[in-house]
Amino acid sequence: MTTPDPSSAAALLDWYRAMGVDEAIEDAPADWFARAKKARPAAKAPPARDLPQNPPAPAEPRPGFASVAPDEAVMDARERAASAKTLEELERSLSEFDGCPLKATAKKMCFKRGSDKARVMLIGEGPGRDEDLQGLPFVGRAGQLLDKMLKAISLTQDDVYITNIVYWRPPGNRTPTTQEVQACLPFLNRQVELLNPEFLVLIGGPASQNLLGTKQGITKLRGTWRTCEIGGRTRRAMPMLHPAYLLRTPAAKRLAWRDLLTLKDALNTKE
Repeated sequence: MTTPDPSSAAALLDWYRAMGVDEAIEDAPADWFARAKKARPAAKAPPARDLPQNPPAPAEPRPGFASVAPDEAVMDARERAASAKTLEELERSLSEFDGCPLKATAKKMCFKRGSDKARVMLIGEGPGRDEDLQGLPFVGRAGQLLDKMLKAISLTQDDVYITNIVYWRPPGNRTPTTQEVQACLPFLNRQVELLNPEFLVLIGGPASQNLLGTKQGITKLRGTWRTCEIGGRTRRAMPMLHPAYLLRTPAAKRLAWRDLLTLKDALNTKE
């Protein structure tokens, strides 16, 4: 019998964890194909009985995240965000907000990483597994690459402020839904308004599309300064490829490097 490759087994385990599998159903693997062959034929179903004319009323939904209607969640988010006078108040208000369904499945909220006095604000898509465990955005492999990219143009964590368009991890690292983004967007807009950075860097397609109000893909958006209206101000925004994409497609790093140099030139010009 061939011994399984440990690295392949570890990779498969990591994939299961990323997809949300956290429990083994049995102590040993089961051959379900063999069991199916030995299974007895299904018993004949009894004759259907007449259903009652008045079926019972559906059960009332339990109070919690799912019971918050999307419109109500957005209105609540707007009120909470508008009342926050500082970034600390905004973070506290967000932690008490139950209108985003992602909060029910995530371990921790990821509000920000970096300096509250940063000139550059980077906005990504959403937390992943490592971020969910630590409660900080961009701390996994993609985040480590992002830090190296920023360091290459002499930017440290003290020079930037990093967040996402949603503050809780989507299950399986999927793309956030429109409902999830809309529930978080009032907090993000207020976050931008309170920080008031000189430049926005929009990391990846979802962040760029939601903040620029476009359906264009990131490959068409990247590389050019754009503008977006947030907090009554027109702000300069640079869409960039997501570091996770660069890890999968190393050849695209040259495009990211061009965008970083464009950002560096803008920073040096304003100094």
